[in-house]
Amino acid sequence: MLSKKDLEKLANLARMDLKPAEEEKLLKDLGKILDYFEELKEVDTEKIEPLTGGTESQDVFREDDSDLVLDKGPAIDAFPEKSGGYLKVPPVFD
Repeated sequence: MLSKKDLEKLANLARMDLKPAEEEKLLKDLGKILDYFEELKEVDTEKIEPLTGGTESQDVFREDDSDLVLDKGPAIDAFPEKSGGYLKVPPVFD
């Protein structure tokens, strides 16, 4: 069973500020979840093969198209400030 001290430690690790009402609800809910895991431990899985991947799906990739070249000229020409072929923007940090 999950103690209040355990919950406070978990909340601290998760950087959560819990109100007393939230603590009680979380203790109850997490207790139910942990009880369910204990129940699952009793299931006989002796003859069950482990899954490897869980799906038959495969990644679909496309070929890179090196012929695609965008004309950057109009975008660069429309930019208010340029310097040495680069776009000049206001500094983000001082």
